[in-house]
Amino acid sequence: MSQSPLPFRVLALYRFTPFADPAMIKPALLAVCEAHDVHGTLLLATEGLNGTIAGRDAGVQAVLDHLRALPGCADLAGRESRAAAPPFHRMKVRIKREIVTMGEPAVDASDAGTYVAPKDWNALIADPDTVVVDTRNAYEVRIGTFAGAVDPATDSFRDFPAWVRENRAALEGKRIAMFCTGGIRCEKATALVKAEGFADVHHLQGGILNYLEHVAPADSLWRGECFVFDERVAVGHGLEIGTHGLCRACRMPVSPEDRASPLYEEGVSCPACHDTKDTAQRAGYAERAKQAALAEARGERHVGQRSVRP
Repeated sequence: MSQSPLPFRVLALYRFTPFADPAMIKPALLAVCEAHDVHGTLLLATEGLNGTIAGRDAGVQAVLDHLRALPGCADLAGRESRAAAPPFHRMKVRIKREIVTMGEPAVDASDAGTYVAPKDWNALIADPDTVVVDTRNAYEVRIGTFAGAVDPATDSFRDFPAWVRENRAALEGKRIAMFCTGGIRCEKATALVKAEGFADVHHLQGGILNYLEHVAPADSLWRGECFVFDERVAVGHGLEIGTHGLCRACRMPVSPEDRASPLYEEGVSCPACHDTKDTAQRAGYAERAKQAALAEARGERHVGQRSVRP
């Protein structure tokens, strides 16, 4: 007998499309999410929409149908996965200047690089004439990346344009292949690189998540786990939940080795932040962790615990 699927549908999606007035879209969108008990975060900007939502199948489908009625979104799809428990505690619809913040308003994401399907990615990045660039932030790269990929060691996507310009010489004359979690950052990253004068620019279609879903572990060039911005924290091949947890003090991923460290205290500190927090801060985190544990024991959600970094 086949097992029933996990009860919660998680949908990550984005679309670069012009919205004349995102603020006019927000009220009805928030209302349909709340009416169908769908939680997560959706960002709206004049350049489009981006976000991840989760709920029961029918509820998520109702929100997706609503989004598909927006200009330029008729064929909107997304990256789907399943969860045993709600991965988000609230529903937020936010108006932003950019749906993925790079701080380069002149960059046109519609002029992005060439998509490369997961089945063709290995051959591309194995070519010695290809420079493979991880466009994610350093804390994401630290828990997993593609073999041989360049890590720009950025703390924020805003730092990425400066890295490209500072490393122009290393990129000249090369085929450039970029990747990110779900594909959205690469739309802008490859558009930026093309605007800087590079022509042979490619990116992994659907991002790491698409690759992990469709490429067998035996054939994979991925090493480690992929950080995701919800309660799962990290996933591996087949989008199975990984081994990393989240430090509730600094919002950084923590490995099993980190959790075995004497500097790790659940809900209070981890090796990355232990020395940066004073006694008062740690006491506050400890109280928050206590209240979260009490809420869980009562079968309630403790909404004060955010799942990802701000």
